[in-house]
Formats: sequence, structure tokens, C-alpha cells
Amino acid sequence: MSNLKLNLSKTARFEVFSIPDDKNVEMPTTPKRIETGSAPASRPTKTPSTASDRAKDIAPVTLNYVGADEEEVASTKPGDSATVDAKKEQVVDPWSVESEGAIDYEKLIQQFGTQRLDKNIIERFEKLTGKKAHRFLRRGIFFSHRDLSMILDLYEKGKKFYLYTGRGPSSEALHLGHTIPFHFTKWLQDVFDCPLVIQLTDDEKFLFKQELQLEECNRLAYENAKDIIACGFDLKKTFIFTNLDYIHHMYPTILKIQKLTTYNQARAIFGFTGSDNIGKSAFPAVQACPSFSQAFKIPLRGEKNMPCLIPCAIDQDAYFRMTRDVAPRLQCNKPALVHSKFFPPLQGRGGKMSGSAANSAVFLTDTPKQIKDKINKHAFSGGQDTLEKQRALGANLDVDVSYEWLTFFMEDDDRLAEIGRDYASGAMLTGDVKKELIGVLQTMVADHQVRRKEVTDDVVKAYMAVRPLEF
Repeated sequence: MSNLKLNLSKTARFEVFSIPDDKNVEMPTTPKRIETGSAPASRPTKTPSTASDRAKDIAPVTLNYVGADEEEVASTKPGDSATVDAKKEQVVDPWSVESEGAIDYEKLIQQFGTQRLDKNIIERFEKLTGKKAHRFLRRGIFFSHRDLSMILDLYEKGKKFYLYTGRGPSSEALHLGHTIPFHFTKWLQDVFDCPLVIQLTDDEKFLFKQELQLEECNRLAYENAKDIIACGFDLKKTFIFTNLDYIHHMYPTILKIQKLTTYNQARAIFGFTGSDNIGKSAFPAVQACPSFSQAFKIPLRGEKNMPCLIPCAIDQDAYFRMTRDVAPRLQCNKPALVHSKFFPPLQGRGGKMSGSAANSAVFLTDTPKQIKDKINKHAFSGGQDTLEKQRALGANLDVDVSYEWLTFFMEDDDRLAEIGRDYASGAMLTGDVKKELIGVLQTMVADHQVRRKEVTDDVVKAYMAVRPLEF
């Protein structure tokens, strides 16, 4: 794969992967003609037929630049990502997650310039809250952060902050992967006893999904809200909104963000091209906006600069690198983030679960039989191909999807460790592990369906009412 360069001037050079955090970007007023063989794509229009085609078509953009303090910085050395063999390349951006093998999360920490969520932070978390860390923390599912220590400092001093997370409504029902940030955010709300805003980006899905109509995106947002509410959020402390409904409250802040972000920055971070509609370039400011409490004058009771913590998957970090760059110029606090790993599809690692591929996912609407059939037929196994080999060699837990899903959803640490030992040693078979997983998922999904039936249209309206939250 050739080294992709965008020669905007003699002093500004762009190379593959991510914009470093906490720096202002200087762009030339009149950029020179871009001289490159292939422009970065915001989204592939079709699935490339080969690994080399895929790397060429969807390579995201990385930025080396001179910041406001004239110090040249970069998240990777020049050419690091661009010169990697296509078979080893991984692509992680807000719209696509692809890899030939398991996602290299250590590499993402380095490329995105985040911090590892280590044992010391988890121990401090437990000490300050008096609560056992969530299994997502204990097992490294939330693995990376930006300024989480700052949030813990605020909590220790008794100062207020709020949570912000969201969902892009493009499907009728949520799948299990969609629930990861919501389950964790619900736990954070309970532990910190803090307010929460949840953004439903119906506008984004209309702009980025060619087949979706605007009215349908808005309808899906309301349907998805029922699943989100069923996760158990505190009505008194939670405000859920769609962008179409709440945009007039956010618009002044959105405009300020847009004025401080150049098109060259948006293109460098998100890979927009000349063929993308202009709404795509404008949207990042809309997702950035809820990071600032000034956008919630009524829900957050006039707090102009309340700090914000954002639980999200690591692929969303690009939006908030841009947000953190803008924050000081808005005289606002930078949002803190905590990042999760991707929930793998049933077919195995190398991406994230997709709502458009029914057999890659378990949905919150699935019946017990559908769950059983999907796990038994489609869950990739790390076990051996014969009983004799499995007893002798054991399973490869690193690639076994059923075991990995158990790490997400089985609460009992001791039982999970026992299954891991027995499966890896050959004492357990693939069918045994799948049976364990099926039982966990059937119970979890059935419980969710009971709670969702209680979420009426009036309940949705209550969560979406623009009102002061209690905190």
C-alpha cells in the first residue's frame, strides 16, 4: 500500500490515521491542489473484493501538523500506518471497523493518543464510590480513556458532572452490541448519582444512509428510545432527545463549533470527499455539541460549564478529538471519555456486530429459539474439529465467540474463570460453552422484553420532555 499524502503546503503534511488530541490545527488559508492517487473515503460505497482494495478504498486519514504553540506533533511516526502490509491493516472510524484478525487495541491507544484504563484507576474508582467495579471494567471491555482521572477528582471533591451517550437509529431493534454503552452508562449514573443526556442522531442516519428517509429515521429514534429506556435509566435524572426535535436548543452552540472547525480539519479527521453531501461535513459539530452543558440550559439548570463524561465505543473517538480541540476556544471544559472495545459478530473477530446482518447478531426482539439457533449455527468456535483433539488440546479462547460473549454478559467472575479453564484444557466442549451462553442470553433478552413492554408512548414522552433534571 502506497504512502498516502495530501500536500496542502510545504509545511503541512497529512498521513494515515488520526488527529492527535489537545492541539489547535493551523491550516493554510488557500490550500494547494491535492496531489494524491486516491482520496480518503468517508465510507466505502461497496465492499472491496480484496484486502489490498479494501485498504486502498477506505484508508482513514492521519494528521501531522503544526499546532497553535508551533510545536510539531503526531500520533504516529510518518508512514507508520501507510506502509503496513494490507493484510495487517485495520480500519477504525465512526462508520467502519475492519481488520484481517483481532482488533489491536494497544495500537489504537497509540494512534488515537488515549490513555490505558489501568488497574490503578479501577482501584481508585472502587475506593471512591464504595462499589465493586462493573464487569466491563474488571474485564478490560472498557479499556481506554481521556481524563477519567479528572472526573474521579471532581467526584472526590463533591463537584457535579454529567454523562452523555447516544445512538444512531438505523434499525428497528437494538442488538446486543448496541446495549454495551447503555448498560455501562446506567451503572455510572447509579454509582455517581448524576444527570445524563442521551442523543438520538436521526439526522446523522438520514445524511449517511442513502436508503433511509428522514421521517423513517425519526420514527426509528422513538422506537430505539423504548429499548434504551428499558435499560433502567432514572427518569428524574435522564433526558433523551432526537436531534430533529431538540436542534433549536443546540443550534447556537453548534454554530460556534462549526465556526471554529475548518473544512480541512473535518476532511482530515473524517475523510470526507468531494462526492459527500455537505450535511456530512456539518454533522460532527452536532455530535460534539452535547459535550457542552450550555446546550442544555433547561435540563442542566443553567450550568454553563459543567464537566462531561462520555462512555462510547472507541470508533466514536474521532468526533471527540475534534470536540476537545474546540473546547478551550469556546472557554469550555474538555469532555472526558471512556472507550469500550467492540462487541464481535457471531462469525468472529475482525470487526463489530452489524444491525444489517441478521445472522451476525442477537437482537433484543429475538425469541429464545432464535437465540439458540443463532448461537448453535453461527457462533465461531475456537474448539478443535474432533472430540479427541478437543480433549487433548483444548480450545483457543482468543478466537472463540461464545466464550468472548460470556465475558461481556456473565456476571459471575468465578464461573467465567472456571469455564475458561475447562474449555481451554479440553474438559469442556464447544457445545457445553454454547449452552452456557444460550442460557445467559435467553434470560437477559427475556427480561429486557418484559421491561420494554412497560415503556409506553407516554413514558417515552416523559423522558423526552425538556425539563430540569434532578441532581
